Amino acid sequence: MRIRLPSFRTSFTVLGTLFVGSALVAACAESGGGASDPSGTAAATSTTTGAGGATSSSSSGQGGDIISGPTGTGGGTTCSPGTNDDDADSDGYTENEGDCNDCDALVSPDAVEVIAEPDDMGNVPPPADEDCDGKIDVLAPPCDGALVKDSPDPMDAARAIGACAYVTKATWVQADGLPPPNDPTKLANYHLGHGILNDLGANNPAREGTQILVLSSGTARQEGDAEYVHRNFDKGYQGNAPFGFPKESPSCPGVTTDAPHDAAGLEVEFKAPSNAKGVSFDFNFFTFEWPKFICTEFNDFFVAIMSPIPMGQTDGNISFDQQANPISVNNAFLQSCGCPAGPPCAVPPGAALKSFDCTLGKTVLQGTDFDADDTNPGWTNGATDWLRTTAPVTPSAKFTIRFTTYDSSDGFVDSTVLIDNWKWSAKPGTIKTDIPD
Repeated sequence: MRIRLPSFRTSFTVLGTLFVGSALVAACAESGGGASDPSGTAAATSTTTGAGGATSSSSSGQGGDIISGPTGTGGGTTCSPGTNDDDADSDGYTENEGDCNDCDALVSPDAVEVIAEPDDMGNVPPPADEDCDGKIDVLAPPCDGALVKDSPDPMDAARAIGACAYVTKATWVQADGLPPPNDPTKLANYHLGHGILNDLGANNPAREGTQILVLSSGTARQEGDAEYVHRNFDKGYQGNAPFGFPKESPSCPGVTTDAPHDAAGLEVEFKAPSNAKGVSFDFNFFTFEWPKFICTEFNDFFVAIMSPIPMGQTDGNISFDQQANPISVNNAFLQSCGCPAGPPCAVPPGAALKSFDCTLGKTVLQGTDFDADDTNPGWTNGATDWLRTTAPVTPSAKFTIRFTTYDSSDGFVDSTVLIDNWKWSAKPGTIKTDIPD
């Protein structure tokens, strides 16, 4: 058995492009302004099955999610709504089924509230009641305020990131989407890899609401928690890589990454609101692999796999660094780090294999278990700080995103990702990961 004592490497980058001209807005709530299905009956149910809550599904009411962007069909067209049983705007709802403006396909009980803001020309559309809850620009409260740290229910994990309504199913998975291991000990270790926390250190609070989803190839707990295991937690299972992976870093020639170990993952199925054309979420990737194990086969990953695969993508992964590489120990966004002499920090320590500017300093790491490297005095481990991934969606269509992080080649020297601030957007765009304002 080899015990690898980690060090953190930094360099964070993004790929893709953000939704054109859109300011993406905040989280969703479970109840909010009420919602209905086409029969006019709102539902909010959740069931959990399998050992440790491996699968959970929900039929959730709308009405709580918030998006930004324009409303209305525009164009100066004339509309005759007809009778209360007609669906004049073809949005799937009649007036009797709760459509409060049957001349606007972007307004219905299946829509989400839009906060009016200036368009590219500086014009601000008039406020409207997009979700037909009788309130204009009133946002429902977050739905993550009372979740249990070690909840076995994957629907709670979806709520922790701010995805409340429009979630049809949530499932615990490994990196390739298969279920967690069946062996009782390995399954218990698997469930230590997900947690719902208020923060990770004082400098990493929730981005929306009060709680964050944490996924880890080690333990998704705060340092000092009873279940926490320090950096070298081999949980004893391995699996297959996501489709199209591993992807080797072009800045580390000759390095081949082996199979995933100790993966923790959440796969969420959504049915997009009728007026949503894009989504975004924030994440922050921490790793003990920096600085010692840069450009080795121990290249831990965080991936977000979207299905159906967006146009122009080959494998569905929508989170990249600025050089189009997946988020990993070798990525270009790792810039929260530190070394004794100050930046630039040549890694591995004492070598010049790669150099990191550590432009974000040590602030993100302070108060976490990543703030000091075990084997290299004066060094920290590394993190990306908060990044934001955006992607297009089709209104009213179903899609899934699988969030997962895993060790590569062995189960030692762990990595952790924080995920929060799920948002819908009314404006379309393309795939991008970048630094949020």
